[in-house]
Amino acid sequence: MRSGCQLILTRLSSLYSQEGNTLVSLNHTFLGLLYITLSVKYPWVVLDSWLTWRVHLDVRIKKAHNMLWTCRRACGVTCGLSPKMVHWLYISIIRPSITSAPLVWWPDCQTTSAMKRLSGVQRLACLGITRVIRTTPTSAMEAFTCLPPLKLVVQSEARSAVHHLWNPGCWSYLHPS
Repeated sequence: MRSGCQLILTRLSSLYSQEGNTLVSLNHTFLGLLYITLSVKYPWVVLDSWLTWRVHLDVRIKKAHNMLWTCRRACGVTCGLSPKMVHWLYISIIRPSITSAPLVWWPDCQTTSAMKRLSGVQRLACLGITRVIRTTPTSAMEAFTCLPPLKLVVQSEARSAVHHLWNPGCWSYLHPS
C-alpha cells in the first residue's frame, strides 16, 4: 500500500483500502498510513470535521456554476439553445445536482450566507433562461420563469425525504420539540 492512502474504518475489526483489499487487523505498522483530513467526500455528500456543511455547499455550488456556464457557452446571444431548453436543463440536471442529499444539510440552507450563495446560482440560471439585462432583480426573474427560491426547493426535498423514511418506519425523532 502507498503511504497516505485513504482507509475506511468499518464496524468490523478490519480495514478496507480504496482498492477494496482487506487488511487483517489494525496494528502499529498501519498507523503511519492514517492521517487526519478536514473533509471527506462520499458519493453525494462532503463531510467536514465540524459538520457545518459549508464544504458540501461550496462543492455543490461550484459544480452548479460550472454546469451553468457550460450551458451558457452553448447558448450564444444570437444562436444556441432556446430559453425553454435552458429552463429544462436547469430543472432536470442542475437543480437536482444541487439538492442531492438535502436531508442532512438543509439546516445550513437557512443561514444568510447559504441563502445568498444559493440565490446566486438561481440568478445565473434565470439570466440564462430569460436573457434580460443583469440589473434585473432576482425575485422578478424567478417570478417570470415560475422558479421557486432554491431555499424552498431544498426544504421541500428534505421534507419529501423525511416522508419517504417515515412511512416504512425508518425515521424517528431523537429530539421532539
